[in-house]
Amino acid sequence: MPEIVRTVRVPNPAGLHARPCQAIATIVQRHEAALRVACDGLEVDGRSILELMTLCAPCESTLTLRATGADADELVRSVATLVENGFGEMT
Repeated sequence: MPEIVRTVRVPNPAGLHARPCQAIATIVQRHEAALRVACDGLEVDGRSILELMTLCAPCESTLTLRATGADADELVRSVATLVENGFGEMT
């Protein structure tokens, strides 16, 4: 299976906190593909809210999204859009 990799910048002022982590995990759970999310050398399972929270990614940090599986492209696109839109927290 191909691996899809994309980097995105966290634009929302609060960074990656509980609500954004929950939003990422919810998207991942709707897909067959697996997602790994990395920041500053730490990589975690995108299905786990708690693991995502350990990234402690502040505003302006870079996340690397790495997906494998049948719908990996769609999964990465969906999560990247969520992140790029500031997790719906930016007005």
